[in-house]
Amino acid sequence: MSATPSVPRLVVAAPASGSGKTTVATGLMAALAGRGLAVSPHKVGPDYIDPGYHALATGRAGRNLDAYLCGPERIAPLFAHGARGCDIAVVEGVMGLYDGVSGQGELASTAHVAKLLRAPVVLVVDASSQSRSVAALVHGFVSWDPEVRVGGVILNKVASDRHEALLRDALEAVGVPVLGVLRRAARVETPSRHLGLVPVAERGAAALDAVAAMAAQVAAGCDLEGLVALARSAGALPDAAWDPRRALDAAAPAAGAAGAVASGAAGPAGPGRGDRPVRVAVAGGRAFTFTYAEHTELLTAAGAEVVPFDPLRDEQLPDGVDGLVIGGGFPEVHAAELSANEQLRKAVAALALGGAPVAAECGGLLYLCRELDGLPMCGVLDASARMTGRLTLGYRDAVALTDSALAGAGTRLRGHEFHRTVVEPGAGPAPAWGMRTPERRVEGFVRDGVHASYLHTHWAAEPGVARRFVERCGAW
Repeated sequence: MSATPSVPRLVVAAPASGSGKTTVATGLMAALAGRGLAVSPHKVGPDYIDPGYHALATGRAGRNLDAYLCGPERIAPLFAHGARGCDIAVVEGVMGLYDGVSGQGELASTAHVAKLLRAPVVLVVDASSQSRSVAALVHGFVSWDPEVRVGGVILNKVASDRHEALLRDALEAVGVPVLGVLRRAARVETPSRHLGLVPVAERGAAALDAVAAMAAQVAAGCDLEGLVALARSAGALPDAAWDPRRALDAAAPAAGAAGAVASGAAGPAGPGRGDRPVRVAVAGGRAFTFTYAEHTELLTAAGAEVVPFDPLRDEQLPDGVDGLVIGGGFPEVHAAELSANEQLRKAVAALALGGAPVAAECGGLLYLCRELDGLPMCGVLDASARMTGRLTLGYRDAVALTDSALAGAGTRLRGHEFHRTVVEPGAGPAPAWGMRTPERRVEGFVRDGVHASYLHTHWAAEPGVARRFVERCGAW
């Protein structure tokens, strides 16, 4: 396959979490966009929250690059898809530069993704408690993997001009240019809670102010021209851009889907309901902010009309809905408001209990339960949910245990869990998944058309999931 035209790009990484890479990456995106550049924002790993700030900074959907969930072979194509038509791309890393999936070497690390993208790396270093030692630190990161090209350093939390001079003098011997120096300053207001930063959708004008402050900080302290020049040194991408239609065409037929669209096949446009396409309602608003842009693109490519709804505001589902997708987010924070919207809860329950396909992940699972922290929810599942002090976090290898609207029994997918809630019982009579890591367990619920689970998945890894779901919606 021939290489695709090169989009200038760089990866913002750090020696460890907490070094300031989110501030630098988001501020750099906003500063470059403020100069009139079309900036493509990306995030290494499964995180949903940082891409929301990236989208606010650039005006484009923030996209994830996760080599574990999607496979290393899809990273460059997914990147090229998201960056199509842009002047430059900025990729924010995850954790420390070389931190990958536990026990699996470099897999899904920032370094791994940088190599897959043939992109130079900018290392953000917290210099607050060091001077000459910074040279040893940077030298170690530069020399650890010769295939990772660290093209510059941004020094964060520098105390004074004297401190800066000491740091610059030490780094001269390493041969890595200093592309930015950020002084110790009042923390940009990015409040956190039990799962990280508060999402953009919940902060309104405050989020805009935070991104503007990051942009001003980066523009004042960094060499933007030098960073753009570094981005332009990236090599050509090895693969063609991912395309949702081609991905669906190449995907294996969904198991058990034969004849599923007999009632309304609509040719190349996908299944339909009479004279219209299938309508899939996707939950959004402040309570349900966790989604990957490729999911909607795949549903659309499969022939669905995707219509948003907000469980906090809308008292009815969109007209003519044939299926629901309820992703993750923070329903536990908004439980009282969700519970008070009784009319919508009843509409969701009626649709789900009537057999319509419903795909619910994590937050969506909580919403479908009988109750959440003692407050009535939709009652689709005979289970209750509650907050706990325990964080459940990590990648999972899973196999579908029950034939459902999303996957045939035996389908293997990789996913990610990230929650501080517990659902009791943890699985229904027909479980959704069997987890192979970290311990063997069953999880989730399949009931009629409902598939509800804590597991977050990325459908680009298995596009047949989207096609199967739309087909089931057309058959319902």
